[in-house]
Amino acid sequence: MKKYKKIIYFTTFLFIIVISFTSCKQKDKSPQNSTPNYANLNQKLMSLESFETDATVTYISNKGESTYDTHQQAKSTGEYRIEVIGPQNVSGTITCFDGNTIYQYNKKIDGKVSIGSADSKERTEILLTSFLKNYSKSQEVSISVSNMDKGLATVLEANVPGEHPYISSQKLWVDNETFDPIKLVVYDLDGTERIVVVYKNFEYNVDLDNSIFKAS
Repeated sequence: MKKYKKIIYFTTFLFIIVISFTSCKQKDKSPQNSTPNYANLNQKLMSLESFETDATVTYISNKGESTYDTHQQAKSTGEYRIEVIGPQNVSGTITCFDGNTIYQYNKKIDGKVSIGSADSKERTEILLTSFLKNYSKSQEVSISVSNMDKGLATVLEANVPGEHPYISSQKLWVDNETFDPIKLVVYDLDGTERIVVVYKNFEYNVDLDNSIFKAS
């Protein structure tokens, strides 16, 4: 009888250890434990209604890299305006979307071109508003902490919907102190970097007049 009691006690003891270990593992996987500032950072990002920023955008292909300096303005409702500042041969080129129609023109040259309502992921996925939309809808998200030159950053990962072979997932680096976006990287199906966006002078929730999203 004593032998059976010992077996029962030992089995119960193992069960308690397994349950405790499992609980700890589940707790460690929660996003809040990835960084002490996650709750505040998440609230800041999810309350974004508009933004304005300078951003260097690099497109990477098998043939090489193409880098553009841009000025971006966008709303969470989808409207955006992207002006290319450099290089010089394409500076002044503006692409804007008013919610219905996409326009592209160069303010240095008279005339504008309407390019319809169907947008390209190569353009929209460089916007923070697109990342946040993808992040909020992703079934599986990854959150980690990275040591950057200016300090710690929280890294958020999201999947990009659709079957684009070169635009499959995204990672966003956000400064842990200021909550300003630092860098956004878009990856292909193989996990190779395809687009890298580096943000500068980022401003949350700026007052953007709807007229800037129309060709003028």
